[in-house]
Amino acid sequence: MTEKKTWSDRFEGTLHPAIARFNASIGFDIELIEYDITGSIAHAKMLAHTGIIERSEAGQLVAGLEQIRQEYRNGKFNPGIEQEDVHFAVERRLIEIVGDVGKKLHTARSRNDQVGTDIRLYLRDRIDEIRHRLRQFQRVLLRHAEARVETLIPGYTHLQRAQPISLAHHLLAYFQMAQRDWERLGEIRSRTNILPLGCGALAGTTFPIDRQYSANLLGFEGVYGNSLDGVSDRDFAIEFLGAASLIMVHLSRLSEEIILWASQEFNFVTLKDSCATGSSIMPQKKNPDVPELVRGKSGRVFGHLQGMLVLMKGLPLAYNKDLQEDKEALFDAVKTVRACLEAITILLDEGLEFRDERLAEAVSEDFSNATDVADYLAARGVPFREAYNLVGKVVKTSLAAGKLLKDLTLEEWKQLHPAFEGDIYEAIAPKQVVAARNSYGGTGFEQVRQALATAKSLVEN
Repeated sequence: MTEKKTWSDRFEGTLHPAIARFNASIGFDIELIEYDITGSIAHAKMLAHTGIIERSEAGQLVAGLEQIRQEYRNGKFNPGIEQEDVHFAVERRLIEIVGDVGKKLHTARSRNDQVGTDIRLYLRDRIDEIRHRLRQFQRVLLRHAEARVETLIPGYTHLQRAQPISLAHHLLAYFQMAQRDWERLGEIRSRTNILPLGCGALAGTTFPIDRQYSANLLGFEGVYGNSLDGVSDRDFAIEFLGAASLIMVHLSRLSEEIILWASQEFNFVTLKDSCATGSSIMPQKKNPDVPELVRGKSGRVFGHLQGMLVLMKGLPLAYNKDLQEDKEALFDAVKTVRACLEAITILLDEGLEFRDERLAEAVSEDFSNATDVADYLAARGVPFREAYNLVGKVVKTSLAAGKLLKDLTLEEWKQLHPAFEGDIYEAIAPKQVVAARNSYGGTGFEQVRQALATAKSLVEN
């Protein structure tokens, strides 16, 4: 590499080729090129608006930048490592197109506030995309839930059968997680949407710029009030990675359940061929690759969050080259979350079927109605803890006898406690067990239908 670099005549030599490669970010920050062009167009217009450059000069700059945009889209502009980064690449190409006037674009601007602007423009759009994908995911959950209000599924605690619940109620739990994700990203978008352009390298500029004018052109809600903070802040990126990590936690939990449900031991769902693969040596296998990959990819997003926290924790103000490392982590987290949301949505939408007969069988083959026996006695004046202990003994003796609670005769019930009557069988029937849990937020069918109506109103707004 022999070409002289962009910085000043303070430098006489050129970078060692290995150092040039090590220093360059063009291999990944090319992702920001259109945002760099958009930000530069706004900057050129602001320079003309404030009289720092002539309007005719700004017109040339804007036209040249738009030409670069089209060249990039058409595959005619492919800057290499000799350009170091996307910002220098665009500026050099602009000078080639419009001549010396192109050298005026960087007036009253530093790469520090420039890259800060680019990355916020990029992340703002990606947040909008991910929120849209979350809404698609929620709509598929709702479609399944609406069809399965009275379909029952075993509910678990400690991965042990606990109480039967509505399958719709189970699915709506994931809807609520996704709703928090959607809302959380909206809050982060607001803090991302603050403009650092005009902060300069770290201390502002001597030129009479109009930062709010630039903010208005670019759709930012405000501008940074401290130039040091503006060029060095990556809180918004860390917040995004935190939100992305939570999205992946939620998708991974759902994936784990789907993997269990698809196993022969559970057999609650059947995976369709469009979303499953086979084994290279075991012809009978159908593997849940989609949820397994989602579960696995969660770790890389968590790693990016940890990496960004470590990156930032020891940096003095203001900008440091370390911050070049923020982009690959951010880009990969965005792509991973986006891909996982798409894949899990397709899986739910068209890649699996719930096995209703097996689910009905599952909720009638255990002691998950034991709490309802205790509640039955408590409603008839028996202290709950006494009822609890009594039912525990009933379960113990029933297990020894190879019976379920529904198999006990009324005489056997009355021998346990005189409060039992013939309506005990209805009280412990799975559908009644679920329907009776009608407290707000519970799994009772009436509550689930109300929750569905609320959820539908959220995604329609």
